[in-house]
Amino acid sequence: MKRKPSRTAAGGRRTRPKTIDEYIGRCAPGAQPILRRVRATIATAVPDAVETISYGIPAFKLRRIVVYFAAFTTHIGLYPPVKGDPGIEKAAARYAGPKGNLRFPLDRRIPYGLIARIAKFRARQSR
Repeated sequence: MKRKPSRTAAGGRRTRPKTIDEYIGRCAPGAQPILRRVRATIATAVPDAVETISYGIPAFKLRRIVVYFAAFTTHIGLYPPVKGDPGIEKAAARYAGPKGNLRFPLDRRIPYGLIARIAKFRARQSR
């Protein structure tokens, strides 16, 4: 079954981005530098991961998806929830949303070090 393109608020067609650069370019100008730094942080933490777009958002993949990230109006989301490392779980707890996915508010300092720790941990789980 072929998916229909999503529609914009004005009713026009919108296609999913094909690259992370395209995704970031479509985001709000204020979020773009943060997204570029999140991307670089993950790429440095897991240099052998491959960049991809999955479910319409940026992701890094080894055998399976290591992490996804996405921009929202008020925050940057990081997925999936982190489980299996009590230290990381504790550090990430204040950013956890209702389903355990992380939400980093755009009006606060983004914890890039924590993002790197999560990416490295998820990469170890993937291997």
